[in-house]
Amino acid sequence: MLTRLTKSPIVSFMDNQLTRLDQVFAALADPTRRAIVMRLCAGEASVGELADPFDMALPSFMKHIRVLETSGLLMSEKSGRVRTCRLSPDALLGAEDWFQRQRAIWEARLDRFEAYVMKLKKEKERAAVKRPSRTTKRKGSER
Repeated sequence: MLTRLTKSPIVSFMDNQLTRLDQVFAALADPTRRAIVMRLCAGEASVGELADPFDMALPSFMKHIRVLETSGLLMSEKSGRVRTCRLSPDALLGAEDWFQRQRAIWEARLDRFEAYVMKLKKEKERAAVKRPSRTTKRKGSER
């Protein structure tokens, strides 16, 4: 009999965090959106100013803005007919934490690999000391 497993609260929390992280990475996967984020690093700007360097229709550009807003990387507000966007750098904290955890994992793996290689090297050196040299003549091999 198959039963449905329910998720514990901690797993649900992790799913939510991964979903946000996935959204941030998905938003930054596109070069247009990365360019928008880089421009907003210099300060807030209107959608028109942001869209100016790109050769696309405004509705298409607004899709990029919506993706960045959904991921939490960008916040916008409308004043009259002008929508102004600004960067929300706190959205990058989750990605930064993820990168730090990945770095720690890989550094630990590389440290273990280095220790293993050094162990093999020492074992090879010990084995070479115990073996007779190939240049010494063996009995019965003289001609």
